[in-house]
Amino acid sequence: MINLRSITIIGRTYRHVNRYRQILTILFRYGFDNIVDILKIDQYLEIGLQMISRKKREKVERLTPQERVRLIFEELGPTFIKFGQILSTRPDLIPLPFIHELEKLQDNVPAFSFQEVQSIIASEFKSEDLKQEEHKFNANPFQLIEDTPFASASIGQVHRAILKSGEKVAVKVQRPGIKSLIEVDLEILLHLATLMERHIEDLSLFRPVKIVQEFAKTLERELDYTLEASNMLRVARQFLPSTTDADAEIGGIYIPKVYLEYSTSSILTMEYIEGIKISEVNTLDAKGYDRKLLTKRGADFVLTQVLEYGFFHGDLHPGNIFVLPDNVICPVDFGIMGFVDQYSREVFVDIIANTVVQNISQVSRLLLELTDYDEEPDLRALEKDISGFTGQYLAGAALKNINMGKMLQDIVQIALNHRLRLMPETFLMLKAFTAVEGVAHIVDPEFDMVSHAAPYIKRAKMARFAPSRISDDISRVSSESIKLLQNIPRESLAIIRQLRKGKLTIGFDLQRLEKILAANHQANNRIALAIITASLIMASGMLLCFAVPPLIFGLSLLGVGGLGFAGFIVVMLIISIFKE
Repeated sequence: MINLRSITIIGRTYRHVNRYRQILTILFRYGFDNIVDILKIDQYLEIGLQMISRKKREKVERLTPQERVRLIFEELGPTFIKFGQILSTRPDLIPLPFIHELEKLQDNVPAFSFQEVQSIIASEFKSEDLKQEEHKFNANPFQLIEDTPFASASIGQVHRAILKSGEKVAVKVQRPGIKSLIEVDLEILLHLATLMERHIEDLSLFRPVKIVQEFAKTLERELDYTLEASNMLRVARQFLPSTTDADAEIGGIYIPKVYLEYSTSSILTMEYIEGIKISEVNTLDAKGYDRKLLTKRGADFVLTQVLEYGFFHGDLHPGNIFVLPDNVICPVDFGIMGFVDQYSREVFVDIIANTVVQNISQVSRLLLELTDYDEEPDLRALEKDISGFTGQYLAGAALKNINMGKMLQDIVQIALNHRLRLMPETFLMLKAFTAVEGVAHIVDPEFDMVSHAAPYIKRAKMARFAPSRISDDISRVSSESIKLLQNIPRESLAIIRQLRKGKLTIGFDLQRLEKILAANHQANNRIALAIITASLIMASGMLLCFAVPPLIFGLSLLGVGGLGFAGFIVVMLIISIFKE
């Protein structure tokens, strides 16, 4: 479990000092040397910032800010790479240009030694043997494991292996010491987020501290390989013949087998897939695969997951899709999954349906249902933008020529322009559609994603009118109404008792008020100091006019001293104002 320590001690230990220096050095290298001055880091940390070079490189200055941020994250390693990847799913936090750039983040982490792999395997299975007698683990459950990994990433690496039963498997082993490194980086991120909220008022609205805390929870889940194993089993159940009435439409999907008895929180053992990456089009053609059928099955995989189950693969790029014999699609890497509740799915379906028929007012209303906002948006301006959007895509254009990925991105941009925040899971759902269309353009450029999705959308709309669904809705609403009626008297009596005792209080966030009070207090102090300085100047002037002794060169010494002190106060006051 990741344990974030109090931010008051960040930078006080040796490991934080070295890591902080490394982070700041990389920031300076990519032209963000003003970050120390803005956040006033040097006031909180004694890490020899003057020893860090702030010299900029010319080639860095030619890069866009988005490119520099991506390169910084890649160079800072596992925690920041994952942070960037998660930020790339949050259009409510960062602009779309940064999202598109962070989607390119790649792990450039060297593999760790095979001796460490063997040590981790022996340690994990030995401890499991003591806990779970029914599995009877040996210290090494593998007959053979290859020394060199065939895949390496920031969190772990994957080795080919053979079980003692003779089955070929892929073994994902977590990088040693990764939890300790992540804890240090998260504590530093938490400290930086605190400084951002304190010194950058515009950023405080986004609550950087809460973002880091949520990120820590996400990373904690990703560090537990048993959750990825659970994801694989859950997706596999979606495509069993007995789980749906649309078997003919979603055939040809295969999910790798998971070996739970040989998996722990740090080791994931799964079936080794010997297939062809779907992006290797020339190889597919050489071996006689049907590219149109492969594209159809890939689209079926995403549409079924999103629109029927609401639980879907969140990282479906070409490198995570393999092709097996008989044109079977095999997705891998289930570490990032998305979940969209039934209501959000239905709203999304209604948005697509009303966009096609150009019902502008309904699309605007539904978009508000699918987003969050602080201030009520201008509905007329929103409808105007959506009208232009539908005219761009649907006026006289054939459905097969519509780029669904671009269309969904434009919907996101319209929402952002009107300060509407898409929920992360909703955006991940949109990214899933964009990703599968991108794969389709590689494998079968003629594929019509919009027409292929039409039956799924129709089925999703009709499902809400099924007798079983209506019965469930009536039962749920009745149950909730009864609970509400039962709670109203009790809650009302509780409020009345509080009123009678004079203990009813209303709570609200004082953070912004405290900043206003602090600024007001500072302004009052400056006004008081200015009044005192003005009085001192007037008094000193009178002492000089009346030549009040003691005198020096015919001038009152007290008057000269008073004017000098007043001048010093004025200079310091001006410096303080400009520094602010």
